[in-house]
Amino acid sequence: MTKNFIENAMALLDHGEIIYKRFCARVLSFDGVIVTCSTVPCGVGSICSVVHESGSSVTGEVVRVFEDRISIIPHDTNFPILVGQKVFLKDETQNISVGPELLGRAFDGMGNSIDEGPLLNLTSKYKLSGDKLNPLERRPITEIFDVGVRNINSLMTIGKGQRLGIMAGSGVGKSVLLSMVAQKSSADVVVIALIGERGREVASFTNEIFTSHSKDKAVVIAVPADNSPLLRIQGAKRATAISEYFRDQGKDVLLIMDSLTRVAHAQRELGLALGEQPTARGYPPSVISLLPNLIERTGNSKASSGTITSIYTVLADGDDVTSDPVVDTARAILDGHIVLERTLAQQGVYPAIDVTKSISRIMNDICDENHIKNSKILRMLISKYQDNYDLLMMGGYVAGQDQDLDLAIRAWPSIVNFLMQSQKETSTFGDSLDALNRLVASL
Repeated sequence: MTKNFIENAMALLDHGEIIYKRFCARVLSFDGVIVTCSTVPCGVGSICSVVHESGSSVTGEVVRVFEDRISIIPHDTNFPILVGQKVFLKDETQNISVGPELLGRAFDGMGNSIDEGPLLNLTSKYKLSGDKLNPLERRPITEIFDVGVRNINSLMTIGKGQRLGIMAGSGVGKSVLLSMVAQKSSADVVVIALIGERGREVASFTNEIFTSHSKDKAVVIAVPADNSPLLRIQGAKRATAISEYFRDQGKDVLLIMDSLTRVAHAQRELGLALGEQPTARGYPPSVISLLPNLIERTGNSKASSGTITSIYTVLADGDDVTSDPVVDTARAILDGHIVLERTLAQQGVYPAIDVTKSISRIMNDICDENHIKNSKILRMLISKYQDNYDLLMMGGYVAGQDQDLDLAIRAWPSIVNFLMQSQKETSTFGDSLDALNRLVASL
């Protein structure tokens, strides 16, 4: 390292282009994922910057602390890191800047604007990892949350503050369903986290949201698949922290995260790089602990009248919605799940929700008896028809053997029409309930 390098780094400090608290250390090694540098008094989660001779720098997060060294994972894996480079401590506590000015904007995992909008002057700070809530201080879920989708409103009603999962394989319509909910829901604020998705899909989804009437109430955090695993996790935490801020302002917030599986994949990459032992399907233990820590930050709190209703998409590898570790963990933590069925999508039924495998654990607590009764009747008929579908296609069923199945067969065209909804159509909770009551009354 030359004298000019030290002078350049100090000049950057003096001019405020890079703000560091103190000189930190030197790079000792870099294996392509983890930067090892000499020790400094900081903890796991601290943010450091590695400075190149040219004056450019890259930030990274401290992930491991030893007596004589620390390990840092950089946010940009393409940055040229060399042995001997200077490392500066930038931030010991990870806080993010929040404010109402975030609405209508899109950001990356580090909070940098990606929509070419004006710079924001945000004065409020929130912890990136949030604060734990006392479970006894959570307000119960008592109000219905209108998502604007007839199938969900009527057969698996969601409450304000509920946590829900949308589970399916790839290409079954998860993103389309999320787009419908984001644009049609009754939420005051919609926070959308696009984690680990394709860059084309990120651009398309963001443009669709911002060209709709929901732009002024939406915030997008986009971290595509080509970003480092650390940034993907940061993006999920940032979106949750922004949701917490608006909840504390008394808003009804809808947090949409697409997808929770990509967050788990990012943590798997980090865990394996740090030497954790892989368990089920290669997922280390840190993945199973990350998911509940992230999900439990949402919901209702006693401190304010606001709510966070969260919807997470969960990618089921090979359409396996029963034994996949992430799917299984999410199903156990969440307050309900919606399963999308590829067979329905192939038949042109959109949204392709498998009613028989989907459930809302809150529905019985917030809906009246007549609503619950009619939803059970329709669920029974759908189950009857689907269970006997192969038999019906082979012509092996004779009418009159099962009255419920006979009723399901007669009503099936009307049921399919009820289940289908175009992307541009909006069905409020009242409209959905009226349609359910009319359908059941016509049977």
